Amino acid sequence: MGNQLFQEARRFVEMARTASPADRQTAMEKAKNALSSAYANSTIAEKSQLHEMQDELENLSH
Repeated sequence: MGNQLFQEARRFVEMARTASPADRQTAMEKAKNALSSAYANSTIAEKSQLHEMQDELENLSH
């Protein structure tokens, strides 16, 4: 089935990416929390992808 926390993090990052400007801050906070939770239980390959998602969130905030 895969890493559930990883899948959740991916979903929250996608939600942050598509959120309206009014909802973006809350969506980004949820995505950051999901990324943190997923990181501890991830494989090396998943950690690399999580890092890319984190970079994407940082780019959204600028």
